[in-house]
Amino acid sequence: MAVLLVRHAVAEDRHRWAGDDDGRPLTGRGRAQAEALVGQLRALAPTDVASSPSLRCVDTVAPLAAAAGLAVRPAEALAEGNGGAAADLVRSLLAAPGTAVLCTHGDVVPEVLDALGVGSGGRCQKGSTWVLDAGDDGGVRGLYLPPPA
Repeated sequence: MAVLLVRHAVAEDRHRWAGDDDGRPLTGRGRAQAEALVGQLRALAPTDVASSPSLRCVDTVAPLAAAAGLAVRPAEALAEGNGGAAADLVRSLLAAPGTAVLCTHGDVVPEVLDALGVGSGGRCQKGSTWVLDAGDDGGVRGLYLPPPA
């Protein structure tokens, strides 16, 4: 399986948000990024869409899931601070058929990439995607797609 590891789109500023951080929404720019992800990723034929339970992550991949006729499946392994669990999830999905889209946070993406031996090289912008697949040599290959909008 290919795994599309997405960092959530631009959200309201963490330091200015008065509510629960998991409820912090996307900005207008973030919503535009989420819509543009449909055009960028739909051709990769997602068969599963999972997300951190945080609203900003769910809303980042909801348009893509809807376009693919899928539901967004909440996955605690993709929540902030869960890089190890997220890496385990990615490893398990790389061995399965299909294409999974996983939306997570800025602290998780580099940790997952490091655990898989695919260094991020500092590329982890909001709304960006890493296309990951298992190489013939047993390693993991990664291709960085910058944010679409």
